[in-house]
Amino acid sequence: MATFRASRLLLCSLTSSSSSSCCRREMTRATINMPKLNNGGAFSLKIPSLTTRGLVEELELRNGYSNSNSNTTVISNPPMISPDGSPSRKVSDSIVIAKLYAIMEAVADRIEMHKNIGEQRNNWNTLLLTSINTATLAAATMSGMAATAAAASAGGAAGAPIGALNLSSTFLYLAATGMMVIMNKIQPSQLAEEQRNAVRLFKQLHGEIQTTISIGAPSINEVKDAMERVLALDKAYPLPLLGAMLDKFPSTVEPAVWWPQKRQTRQTRGGLGGRNNGNGWDSNLEQELRVIVGVLKRKDEADYLRLGEKALKLNKILAISGPLLSFLAAFGSVFVGSPSHGSWAAVLGVVAGALSSVVNTFEHGGQVGMVFEMYRSNAGFFRLMEESIESNLKERDVKRRENGELFEMKVALQLGRSLSELKDLVASSSSIKDKASEDDQFASKIF
Repeated sequence: MATFRASRLLLCSLTSSSSSSCCRREMTRATINMPKLNNGGAFSLKIPSLTTRGLVEELELRNGYSNSNSNTTVISNPPMISPDGSPSRKVSDSIVIAKLYAIMEAVADRIEMHKNIGEQRNNWNTLLLTSINTATLAAATMSGMAATAAAASAGGAAGAPIGALNLSSTFLYLAATGMMVIMNKIQPSQLAEEQRNAVRLFKQLHGEIQTTISIGAPSINEVKDAMERVLALDKAYPLPLLGAMLDKFPSTVEPAVWWPQKRQTRQTRGGLGGRNNGNGWDSNLEQELRVIVGVLKRKDEADYLRLGEKALKLNKILAISGPLLSFLAAFGSVFVGSPSHGSWAAVLGVVAGALSSVVNTFEHGGQVGMVFEMYRSNAGFFRLMEESIESNLKERDVKRRENGELFEMKVALQLGRSLSELKDLVASSSSIKDKASEDDQFASKIF
């Protein structure tokens, strides 16, 4: 019975194995004899080839590197060439933008340098002022003590301390005189104001370059203009003192110039005759801007140049008076306690020293040099506005000018006026026959 069951199981297993083998043969035959699809038919299939490229390989190919061991063939696109044989606009724009970014980095570095130098020179003004006044007042106190000791002394016992006081006060006065001469020559408060103006103007240039890049499609002319403006600012506000420092006591007062001077080869060829060409310009706007230029020259710029001349004269007087008074005090302190010159020497040694300290405090504590530089800078601001307006009016091709409406709004903002107030200024200035009349108002409401 057991033998019969074992034979039956063996027969079943052989049968199932044979059937499964037949099934596999049928499946294999069906796969091999699969109907071919016509490539030209409407139902042709295209199976995309799969690449097993790694991440590193992919990054290398994107960055322009090729791997000699890779089996993948990369077809690089040829550079785009314009019909005239020059590189495409996209490549040119990327180079221009890269140049503008390089200029922005240089401008940002200059902002930091001028800021640090400005803080340093402002500290010079404070420290030198305190040191000079301390030395001057100490010398005046010693001269007074020597004169008091000489008056109270009847014998020669007091000769030694009087001589020590005289010698000490004289040395202090001479040291204060030397430091005062140096301080009056370099004018630290004016140097600090120059650096503050440079920081403000470099920040303005930095913002304009950012705006140019944000708007898009910059040109090579804008790169050249930015370069010229950076170099003009470097010349207007130099960092070193020796050999490049601006003259602090010029013979004539001129507006500060921090922009590149451009040659104007085009001349005006008459007005626009009241028509508007679509760029925002017409004859009325041109006439308004000419009136504004006249007001700026006649009132604003002239007034700040006049104030600058007054500040310069005052600074010259103070710069000469301070060292002169301290030197006279040093001369008087030598003879304090002398029997023949004791009275006038004491007065000269004490009073001249005190007056020297007062003059030095008024000059550098009041920062007269900074005030003079501020007047020059304000006059330069109005000179720049005049040249900007005139350069647009001299351009014969109106389409090459800046948009008229935008330019008018900029002028109004720079003068601190609204558009209606700007027109009122033009109307009031045009109605005054005597252009030198006191009723002619200033163009700017800011300065």
